[in-house]
Amino acid sequence: MKNMKRIKFIHSLCAVIISMLLATTNIVYAEADFSGKTIKWVVPFSQGGGADAIARFFAPLLAEELLGQPIVEVVNMPGAGSTKGANWFSMQAPTDGSVIFSTSGSTQFPFLLDDPRVKYDYDDWEVVLATATGGVAYLPKDLGERWNKDPKSVLDTDFIFASQGPTRLDLIPLLAWDMLGMKVEPIFGIKGRADGRLMFERGFVNIDYQTSSSFLSKVQPLVDKGEAVPIMTWGALDELGSIVRDPNFPDIPTFREVYAEIHGTEPSGNDWNAWKAFFIAGFPAQKMVVIDK
Repeated sequence: MKNMKRIKFIHSLCAVIISMLLATTNIVYAEADFSGKTIKWVVPFSQGGGADAIARFFAPLLAEELLGQPIVEVVNMPGAGSTKGANWFSMQAPTDGSVIFSTSGSTQFPFLLDDPRVKYDYDDWEVVLATATGGVAYLPKDLGERWNKDPKSVLDTDFIFASQGPTRLDLIPLLAWDMLGMKVEPIFGIKGRADGRLMFERGFVNIDYQTSSSFLSKVQPLVDKGEAVPIMTWGALDELGSIVRDPNFPDIPTFREVYAEIHGTEPSGNDWNAWKAFFIAGFPAQKMVVIDK
């Protein structure tokens, strides 16, 4: 039964991608009158991350679209890499449409991987908004400058990465860096990617990645000041399903390109197929907003 639900979920992701539900709303409860009411938009991550940035961007737009123009309040509920908030939404949140919930790849992956802590089921939720996103990996200035001259020269560096956990969206960069031959030691347990960025800024870790919205708002200023150097994106899917450069970051090479530069051949085989499968599940329809059916 769970396998069938996972298959249905993956098919739903594909449907979102194919139908181009990128940054468009599908408010299934648009006819309800929310005059004088407050809708809580629960984000299962710390403030300052990609999911939080998207929620705070869309909240006033959603308020304008709904009948009665209610207040839409963003509420952060971090913990267990989003599982805490997802479980709360599934088991305790009101089902009258007054609470909506943001998911991300870090919510999808534990469900797909049968994480025993998961008490939620995507089959119980209705997607009301979906946005695609990308991801950008970056290094401190000194390592980044060496990387840009020759990536192979820093492969033996002892990298430390702040991670939400091995079954979260961080699986994608960890797999990618391992395929490149990098020595990356993850520190598990942070509540959101915003916490990882703060650890990078404070010098506790020397490699990080952020999703597109967070990179543009929080990391680009570090790049502009010369404190961080982007080294790769995860890319984007074209109409044929191939991974191409992220249109938001056309000057930054993709992981696929970096792999080819380091190894002298295009990525292939089981590792590449696994990485691409997780990438598709994690990024092209990564940020979704749901309500209870």
